[in-house]
Amino acid sequence: MHRFIVAVIDGTKARLLTLEPVAAPEHESGPNLVEQCELFSATKEMSGQDLWTTTKTGRNRGRGSQGHNYDDHRTNHLVEFERRFAQTIVEQINTLNQSLPAKTLVLAAEPQILGLMRDCLNGSAKQFPHIHELSKDLCHLKPKELHEYLTQKGLLPAHQRVLSSRFTAAANAHS
Repeated sequence: MHRFIVAVIDGTKARLLTLEPVAAPEHESGPNLVEQCELFSATKEMSGQDLWTTTKTGRNRGRGSQGHNYDDHRTNHLVEFERRFAQTIVEQINTLNQSLPAKTLVLAAEPQILGLMRDCLNGSAKQFPHIHELSKDLCHLKPKELHEYLTQKGLLPAHQRVLSSRFTAAANAHS
């Protein structure tokens, strides 16, 4: 079985997991998703006052307290912050792939972040013969739940359960 790297990403964090085979498949159930690292976007966690000089967008006070509307391009800045976070995630995926080489990368993220990840992965795509994308936020799932969900979608091999040695001994006795 070849290795898988799974990246689940939302607007504020990314979790990188690997699908690890078990040492003794006849005695242990597996493979298992193991979380390798978690990344956080610092800009998404900041309040408006920490990011911008004024918290109210598109207004400037002139004489006589009349407001003048203008576009301060905050949306463009927020997209740039997300692009930088996506680039950080790709760098971490590449580092993880050097230490635990994988043939398949599974990306699960919100649509906008998935698009940014696709752009950032352009140069790294040749490292992974297979890249699967899922446009859904799965960051809240535990590794076991995530494994089950991705198995149902056909993106990961199923978790194989091992019967207890007591049951296998009883089955062999009846044969």
